[in-house]
Amino acid sequence: MIFASDLDRTLMYSERALEELGGRDSRALKPVELNDDQWVGFMTEQAFTVLKQLSEEILFIPVTTRTTEQFNRFIIFQNEIQLQYAVTTNGAKILYRGMLLEEWSAHISSVMKSESVPMAELFALLKREGIYFTGKLRQVENLFFYYTLTALPASFNKSTIEAFVSMYGWRVSLQGRKLYFIPKAISKGAALAYICQREGVSRIAGAGDSVLDWDFLQNCEYRFVPNHGELANMHKGTAFTLIHQTGVMAGEEILNQIVNLLPLDRQSFKHKEIKTGK
Repeated sequence: MIFASDLDRTLMYSERALEELGGRDSRALKPVELNDDQWVGFMTEQAFTVLKQLSEEILFIPVTTRTTEQFNRFIIFQNEIQLQYAVTTNGAKILYRGMLLEEWSAHISSVMKSESVPMAELFALLKREGIYFTGKLRQVENLFFYYTLTALPASFNKSTIEAFVSMYGWRVSLQGRKLYFIPKAISKGAALAYICQREGVSRIAGAGDSVLDWDFLQNCEYRFVPNHGELANMHKGTAFTLIHQTGVMAGEEILNQIVNLLPLDRQSFKHKEIKTGK
């Protein structure tokens, strides 16, 4: 079985997330992210212990919107938890044993050219439509861009913007104060599907908090979503298992849920062995 998971506000929590969602005083925290010699990301000690044990038994794949450079701030993946794969830059890049899979990057580049207008053209189209945002703009490796908003415009209508950029091969996602514009070709789901095909594995458990995570969660047999995220508010019913803990404790609950799946996974594997005569 594969366990694929988003990191920020799913398993790992920044200082801001701890302040907004709580959990700082609930359990002992393990520092997991280092930036400019400062600890800026955390999970509970118990969650870290469980994740380390899980990664030794099943294939754990981080799936993040972060760039590879930002992902590498999680020093636990350099020193304490060995990874086979990681998906970064919202699926535009796949790392295999720490090295970039060039064939995947070339595939993404080719699909973007054929299906989406260039970033500069999209900027011009938004300007022509009178769509402006107040906040800091960041372009991510000429792949996609996002605004860290100081405030949403009074006339902001996410559905209208979604429909407009969709005509040009792009999509949007609002995560807290960050408004992302991403080519449709760049998808966490597509990257994870590529890894599954490469490894010959189809049984997947997944966790994530944002709409961008639904790209890969919809292909998972088991889906876990913290109740504090964008995704929890957009998909109701039985599309996933809602995690009732909030903040950093949600990460711990998610990992405990994955542990509970392991006996089922072993049972399924044994059944397959018997059926195939192996």
